[in-house]
Amino acid sequence: MLKGHIAPEKIEEVKRRADIVDLVSEYVTLKKGGRNFLGLCPFHKEKTPSFTVSREKQIFYCFGCGEGGNVLTFLMKMNNMSFPEAVRFLAGKTGVVIPERIFTREEKESSRTREEISRINRMAAKYFSENLFSKVGNGARAYLGKRGIHDEVIKEYSLGYATEGWRNLKEYFEKSKISLKLLERAGLIIPKTNGGGSYYDRFRGRLMFPIEDVSGNVIAFGGRILGEGEPKYLNTPESPVFIKGRNLYGLNRTKEDIRRKGYAILVEGYFDLITLWGAGWRNVVATLGTALTKDHIDLIRRYTNEVIVLFDPDLAGKKALARSIELFLSGNVRAKAVVLPDGYDPDLYVRTNGSESLKEIIGRAQSMIDYYIENLIGKVSTVEEKRDALREAVSFIINIDNKSERDLFIRRVSEKLGINQELLTKEVNRTVKASTVNPGAVSTEPDMDIDTVELSLIHIMLEYPHKIPEIVQKNILNCFLSANLKSLAKRLTDSFEKEGSESFDAPLFVQTIENDGIRQKLLKKMINENPYDEGIVERIIMDAMKQVKRKWYKEKGRILTREIKKADESGDNELSNRLLAEKERLLREEKTLH
Repeated sequence: MLKGHIAPEKIEEVKRRADIVDLVSEYVTLKKGGRNFLGLCPFHKEKTPSFTVSREKQIFYCFGCGEGGNVLTFLMKMNNMSFPEAVRFLAGKTGVVIPERIFTREEKESSRTREEISRINRMAAKYFSENLFSKVGNGARAYLGKRGIHDEVIKEYSLGYATEGWRNLKEYFEKSKISLKLLERAGLIIPKTNGGGSYYDRFRGRLMFPIEDVSGNVIAFGGRILGEGEPKYLNTPESPVFIKGRNLYGLNRTKEDIRRKGYAILVEGYFDLITLWGAGWRNVVATLGTALTKDHIDLIRRYTNEVIVLFDPDLAGKKALARSIELFLSGNVRAKAVVLPDGYDPDLYVRTNGSESLKEIIGRAQSMIDYYIENLIGKVSTVEEKRDALREAVSFIINIDNKSERDLFIRRVSEKLGINQELLTKEVNRTVKASTVNPGAVSTEPDMDIDTVELSLIHIMLEYPHKIPEIVQKNILNCFLSANLKSLAKRLTDSFEKEGSESFDAPLFVQTIENDGIRQKLLKKMINENPYDEGIVERIIMDAMKQVKRKWYKEKGRILTREIKKADESGDNELSNRLLAEKERLLREEKTLH
């Protein structure tokens, strides 16, 4: 588990000195309820408190949205901090002194480059902004006025203008003695193809949109051409400070409104966002015109678990919606879809019909399941079309962790395709089982396939990590039948061995579990169950190990029975006898468990 560059003993000291109830109380009003504290969850909208904090275990869990962890993961989620940032923040509150680490020459050089590019981007944003509000920007300002973008929005989003000249920006930076190589790495200038060390400006005659990260640092630019020419939109290439698929336009300004309103509106382009923002919609983010990614979903989930997708009604927009469905399902984000009338994008729709009309349309948003079934499966008439639709539907269904949602999807798809619901359920289960055997397949395990005994043993290992060596020594984890839980148990023991019993952080480890169903079940167990004394823990471990072993023997017995039958049918008596002997040996071993 990566913990930045802070000494493990300092991390432990910070956690020992901190009290999660005191820290969370700075953000959430908590009331005592039994042995825990309750309050309204800060991570999703709710009316009845389901957010639970345990002073005894120093962890939190929300029974509404499934968020949970320890004092550090709370800070990371609440304040959008990295792990080292959360540790340093908490160290400041608890009086723990964390020494500055010594960086290598390469690290210093990399850090210096990022800082220089960030400074260059700030200077470029200022330069473009000054252009827009000078005489050379009259045409660009008139263009913005025609689109209903006024000074308040222009200044809020630091919009700017790149003049028509080929070297204006380059010459501006040369006056400040900025390295042209750094300007090139920032993506603001391009070397001429004939070489000779000459450069020209990347952005010319374009309206400029500074792209900022969630902390408000300018990391890149997007430019919209004002005259004729292609491409209509041009973005800064990726750089040491900018990776396109990991950033959402406008999130730094809208994240608090997203958290407050409990949902985000997701659009595609710059104008879509700033037009909606200017019309009063302050919980909007944009994908920078690129396809939605898992990193985008992870960013959104820091602030909400609900999204309304507002994409264009053209074929490209519908395809973008289709691609996003699987990401939302696997990311455990509740998503709804809004497809605007033909000929409209969100920007044009609001300018033409007004904010109230958009509000009405958003109020009629379909769940992603309904949208998928009605618009993407479509009408099927031939056997081949039905088979293709079924295959595509199964690929979506296996990514739904929530059992009730998965069952609803199966029922709706069955009705739409006119197939037996039970057959579809079996096909889904077969696909999931195949994916756990095939390493290249989707690694998703439905809740109903999570073995409760195996999960309980992992829970004991998390709550009582000093018992991990004893459990490992018994070699019981290799008997797990659930592929996901077996892999998780291996990762848990590796993490424990690497970090040691003193530094191992169970709630932080749980946050690294990608399977939402497993992660939430473990957090729920950790917040709900009272600590046991040593004798009871020992009995629970022994009982769980017996049950795991018993199930393993039964499964091995079933496999051997099938193999014996095959050997008999093929007339291979030698193999059949060998397998029978193996089965008898297993039966004898199984009897010793009683």
